[in-house]
Amino acid sequence: MRRKYVAGNWKMNLTLSEGKALIEGVLAGLPGDCAVDLAVFPPFVYVHPLLGFLKGKLEIGAQNCYFEPSGAFTGEVSPVMLRDVGCHSVIIGHSERRHILGETNGVLKKKVVAALEAGLKVIYCVGEKLDEREAGRTEAVLHGQIHEVLGPDVSLERVTIAYEPVWAIGTGKTATGAQAQEAHAYIRREIGKLYGPGVAESLRIQYGGSVKASNARELMSQPDVDGALVGGASLKADEFVGIIKGAMAAQSGR
Repeated sequence: MRRKYVAGNWKMNLTLSEGKALIEGVLAGLPGDCAVDLAVFPPFVYVHPLLGFLKGKLEIGAQNCYFEPSGAFTGEVSPVMLRDVGCHSVIIGHSERRHILGETNGVLKKKVVAALEAGLKVIYCVGEKLDEREAGRTEAVLHGQIHEVLGPDVSLERVTIAYEPVWAIGTGKTATGAQAQEAHAYIRREIGKLYGPGVAESLRIQYGGSVKASNARELMSQPDVDGALVGGASLKADEFVGIIKGAMAAQSGR
């Protein structure tokens, strides 16, 4: 069975003191037998200062990186630098990077390759916009985001895919369990075409899009949903812990 993976993407939120308090609140609320993988993704400037507060129970990652190890790229942060300050992982291809900041599949492929070469784990995000879903283009969009970035030249050993329907991010709308499962199953089939059934079966695919404590168990009980990439709800300790408990319940089948 694939182990559930719950990650909190703080986006551009919280001060350092608020981040410390949030982590302390999450750790205080975690069950002792927390049998799921956990990570938080604060803004760049808080990654290193927060390392000492994780107590080995949470991994820490970054929300983005550039694809060069160093150089004259003002304002960018390389995966080598992230690794150097203690990052375990990086999110690449979040819908806000795609649709607000204009990152293309070609750019994202370079970022995935660079992050993996630097020794980082990667959460690679895919998902369709509302107009694309309504036009029946969900699978076509996912196909491009998968096949133009991943492939035999990109190892999936340290990659998690996050399916995040753009229409469900920060909107309060959430894909139903059936909708999430349909998209996740399609992603797994496409990975199988690229890498073979064994790799596809072992790959973890998270759901991201208005995940809450109240819907976490239902979503993560779907056979192809292996965790959650959580946005706004990860900024509240009790809500994030509730999502983690939902993942634990889905993991155990109780």
